[in-house]
Amino acid sequence: MIFKKDDIVIYPQHGACKVKGIKKQDFFGKKEEYLILETIINEMTLRVPVAKLDEVGVRPPVSSDELEDLVAVLSKADPRVPSNWSRRFKNHQEKLKSGDVYQVAEVVRNLAARNRDASLSAAERTMYERARTNLISEIQPALKVTKEEAEEFLNKALEKGVLKPVKAAKKKVEAPKADTADDDDVDADLDDE
Repeated sequence: MIFKKDDIVIYPQHGACKVKGIKKQDFFGKKEEYLILETIINEMTLRVPVAKLDEVGVRPPVSSDELEDLVAVLSKADPRVPSNWSRRFKNHQEKLKSGDVYQVAEVVRNLAARNRDASLSAAERTMYERARTNLISEIQPALKVTKEEAEEFLNKALEKGVLKPVKAAKKKVEAPKADTADDDDVDADLDDE
């Protein structure tokens, strides 16, 4: 796929990026064309060989039509993930490296569910925040909204499944009943004094 200046693309490890241009550069005596990208999140500059764009996983962001499928992944009620920490972590790392938006959504969903039930380890928390940020950066151009609105979209999708709001139980709060026998005893004790 050919990208042009100012296109928004997704780089698997860094989320949404803006194409700044294509430059021929000489590395180790070999001239190659590089796609120059600026990450939207941290404003880093990346240089990706044009010949390796597919291999690296650079792709266009999801379309607004594909967001419905994304919401379906995020709102799946009961994700099954390995209980073993190292297996689960490795599985999630592989999904993030794939650059596939639906696999990134699975990581966000799985870690959101885990965070709901138990606290995440420091490494999983970092992974969760990075995956959320990358997913938000992809949702934003698809919806043509602000970062905050894209984050709200993500939160609402998660609330449809793994983060369903807990309905507050209606408890009847009754006033404590006064024990009249004890009150009479107190009154009687006061009369004796």
